[in-house]
Amino acid sequence: MIKRTLFLLLLSSAGLASAAQLTDMETRWLTAGSAVLAYAKQELNLPIDITVQPQARATDVPLALGFQDGRCKLVLSMRGNPGAEDILAGLPAEQRPLMIEAMVAHEIGHCWRYAQGVWHALPAGFEQAAQVPAQEQAQALRLTRREEGFADLVALAWTQHRHPQDYATVAAWMRQVRQPATAGTAGSHGTLAWLQLAPSGAAFDPAQPLFEQAASLWRQGLLREE
Repeated sequence: MIKRTLFLLLLSSAGLASAAQLTDMETRWLTAGSAVLAYAKQELNLPIDITVQPQARATDVPLALGFQDGRCKLVLSMRGNPGAEDILAGLPAEQRPLMIEAMVAHEIGHCWRYAQGVWHALPAGFEQAAQVPAQEQAQALRLTRREEGFADLVALAWTQHRHPQDYATVAAWMRQVRQPATAGTAGSHGTLAWLQLAPSGAAFDPAQPLFEQAASLWRQGLLREE
């Protein structure tokens, strides 16, 4: 069960008066991600708030991260969203909290990049090709895909740190989720090039800080990027 002190912290961040105002689904997802959120808030001091949408739009995903006024906004869009848990379909009930925790870690990876002031920026030693107007859309997809690749590696590094015995299960599920809808295409979330660099938890160096573990593999993926 989620610890009362952390639960109150989450409620305060969400602007909610009491736990009774959360739905069962929202409570389950926040509970599953509580360790990640505690790490982000208490150890990293990331500027992150939690927002619960009163009514999801047709195109909303259940969990997303936005940025506003210098702060990260973890947005839950589950109310009125019949497909909110479709991403977990087919998973045994006991595995679902693991996958939700990995998704929350993914979003924290985005927040960390934003807080560091390096959102859409390449690391030192890499050069961004000059943008050609006719290729603006392709470049936008590439920038988003790079950030998604980094965040996916953060999710895997977190899983190896917290649940090494479940790493293979989480990694296999992430590869399945990231499979392109059409063979040979890589959309904005086509991160398989990065996920394939971490087939097992041994890909991560436990002597490094969590985000540097992810960044090290991320840079390798950038070198292979087409």
